[in-house]
Amino acid sequence: MSGTKIPHRALDGVLLLDKPFGLSSNDALIKAKRIYLAKKAGHTGTLDPLATGLLPLCFGEATKFSQDLLDADKTYEATMRLGIRTTTGDAEGEAVDTREVTCDEAAVNAAMAAFLGDIVQIPPMYSALKRDGKPLYEYAHAGQTVERAGRNVTIHALRTIACALPLVTFRVTCSKGTYVRTLAEDIGEALGCGAHLTALRRTGVGALTLDGPVTLEQLAALDEAERDARLQPVDVLLSTFPAVRLDDEAARRFLHGQRLRLADLVNVADAAGARLDDGRVRVYALDGGRLLGVARAGEGVLAPERLIVAAQ
Repeated sequence: MSGTKIPHRALDGVLLLDKPFGLSSNDALIKAKRIYLAKKAGHTGTLDPLATGLLPLCFGEATKFSQDLLDADKTYEATMRLGIRTTTGDAEGEAVDTREVTCDEAAVNAAMAAFLGDIVQIPPMYSALKRDGKPLYEYAHAGQTVERAGRNVTIHALRTIACALPLVTFRVTCSKGTYVRTLAEDIGEALGCGAHLTALRRTGVGALTLDGPVTLEQLAALDEAERDARLQPVDVLLSTFPAVRLDDEAARRFLHGQRLRLADLVNVADAAGARLDDGRVRVYALDGGRLLGVARAGEGVLAPERLIVAAQ
């Protein structure tokens, strides 16, 4: 019948999407949600339209834990073009400065080494960060430049993959909030010639990698059962947290939001058998191994933070 509303489905899980070039993270989410006819979905942090690669999408109960991937380290493979600086820091912008490239690969590697560890970045004007309630890119489009405070970020790993000057391809693992565009620009300035980013592909988010992700085109070609099989369990978002398993009575109390004394619990060791210190943990039921939620262990107490409703 014309105008009949198609019912949406209650799904719980995580889709490892390989986002295409030119599509925003939100547009990719909308397309995937439509393909699944899912009631509830969210992504785990934006990936620029000009970037490709790993974009974990959360459905149903998994959306409660998306913040854990927002806070996770990220890994990228990127290409920068030395000798040209642009308005946006990437290939989308207009060239504003052109300089001769006189460095060699050894100089590039030395410059990169100086950015390892804790550094301070000035966020780019073409970003979604807000100033007085307005995104910075709106000021930039209006030809305005506003003062931005430096942000502390950490570059855990940074190395050259290929160097065919003036193009340099590198791999970087960095903390949340790092702008790879800004990193490329800063490396270019350290080399005395400037630079801008020409390609960016995200290959890792926390413990998740580009091992077996699916494109939107591939997803649309699958039948419902095949698509559902592509969803990872909710706890794939929490794999770096120690695990705690509760007996039936402790699980019941936990799901009612009660704080539990660690001394009263049967199994409060992580997978390696180590006793838990202060920190966040994933909590399971001993019976069937169901994920119950996330808690914080500390000061002798297991305090619930976020619960899986379906587990109750």
